[in-house]
Amino acid sequence: MEWSDIKVFLAIARARSLSGAARATKQSQPTMGRRLKVLERDLGHALFQRGSEGLLLTDEGDALLAHAERMEQEALAFERELAGQQTQLEGQLRVASSDWFGVHMLTPVFAEFGKAHPRVSIELVTDARLFSLARREAELAFRIQPFAEPHVIQRRLMTVPYGLYVAKGSPRPDGAGGQGSALITLDAAYSDFPDARWLKKTLPKARVAFTSNSRDVQARMCALGAGLAVLPRPLGDSIANIERIEIDPPPPGRDVWLGYHRDLRRLRRLRALVDLVAARLAE
Repeated sequence: MEWSDIKVFLAIARARSLSGAARATKQSQPTMGRRLKVLERDLGHALFQRGSEGLLLTDEGDALLAHAERMEQEALAFERELAGQQTQLEGQLRVASSDWFGVHMLTPVFAEFGKAHPRVSIELVTDARLFSLARREAELAFRIQPFAEPHVIQRRLMTVPYGLYVAKGSPRPDGAGGQGSALITLDAAYSDFPDARWLKKTLPKARVAFTSNSRDVQARMCALGAGLAVLPRPLGDSIANIERIEIDPPPPGRDVWLGYHRDLRRLRRLRALVDLVAARLAE
């Protein structure tokens, strides 16, 4: 059993609902439901049953509760002991990511981290090139594919869904193969990306009106009515003047991986930031 799953179980047991547990842990309700299903699958038992007062513990859930609370007490005692030994975190961290992911996904987490650790300075670099962790070009990096570099500690953070977007009030593709539609897509250097290939396959007769290696630029052009664009949904759904088109099959999603060099695994400010990012963004 993972301690993080036990914390989800405790939150649900105390709130008696997925929504209440989600608010308490600052995670989404679907995430809470998925984590509970994983724990129940691993244990081979249903832990809750739905009643008039919400989610109630089954006999197996009630048996787990006492053990989970003892685990929580030990974990909190350990955290207090570490907190008493630690000095305030300080220093600099250089983080590399793509432009849209840095702006729309990471900056809210970094703002929260900065309030908790005001003596840590974060430098976020958004660039298409891959920064070397071995040469300390960045201490922490986020990529859409696993790290091939040696001696990198990495984990899959999340899967980002993508969608097809159009400016509100603009015509939607109605011709066969997208004939008559304008496309906003990645430039030639990234034409092999899954969403770019999907766009060519799904709307082969549409004309390419604009290309860019920046998702934010593509989103802006889409909002101005320049054409259809495939965008990460966390980005596209946040733009007021565009709307997502339901299409089957939808554009393929992309995994996001985080990684850092194993020599930095004991760098406390790095570990604290990784833990917070995982708590806020991990599935």
